[in-house]
Amino acid sequence: MKPIRRSIADGNVALDEKTCDTAVGPRLPGREPARPVQRPPPCSDTSPWPCSCQAATDELKRLAGLGVKAIKLHPHTQKFDIADPKVRALCKLAGELGVAVLFDNFNIVPGDSQHLFNLAVQLPKTHFIFAHMGGMDFRFWNSLFMARTAKDFFFDNIHFDISATAVLVADSPLEAEFVWTIRNVGIDNVMLGSDYPQLSLKQAVDALEKLDLTEEEKRKIRWDNANRLFGDKR
Repeated sequence: MKPIRRSIADGNVALDEKTCDTAVGPRLPGREPARPVQRPPPCSDTSPWPCSCQAATDELKRLAGLGVKAIKLHPHTQKFDIADPKVRALCKLAGELGVAVLFDNFNIVPGDSQHLFNLAVQLPKTHFIFAHMGGMDFRFWNSLFMARTAKDFFFDNIHFDISATAVLVADSPLEAEFVWTIRNVGIDNVMLGSDYPQLSLKQAVDALEKLDLTEEEKRKIRWDNANRLFGDKR
């Protein structure tokens, strides 16, 4: 548990669950710490952040320059279409800058998982983190098992956090199927999140402990996988 708390306190995980448009970067010696991301001036899209306007591009480059490891986008709250070419352009730039993109994936928006899957396939050089692993529609992501069998089609750039969903399914009739899904998407691609402020980190950790996973698998989900993805070598 201690490594998780240290990572969040030090700002190495570039996600802030309080707002959809805030990212937190590592505090690097002699460099300006990342400040809350300011939404760019409104553009023609209904959502000002995931668009191709110059302000969004400049902000993403600024964050990358500060060492921010990921940005978070929320299709439902920010009211944008995942399939919009402007979203694809922003995510492509993020990949070129070495910034991962976290999307809400609780399937509040119809077709959420399918659109996110297509986006990730189109942008193999961008790492995506899909929060909540599809929510109660987590079964869809078992399709990754088959995607890996297609030659030159899928490049393992999809990662998941299991916040909220793990709390819902732990000790439920769905628990065994959820664990089966975690293993099908790949234990090395799964991370722990809290979904704060709706849920606490303690609730997330307690739920993970209830899942029928090995201690090694739980360690990877708690710390190792995020540590590898976000580049913290401690």
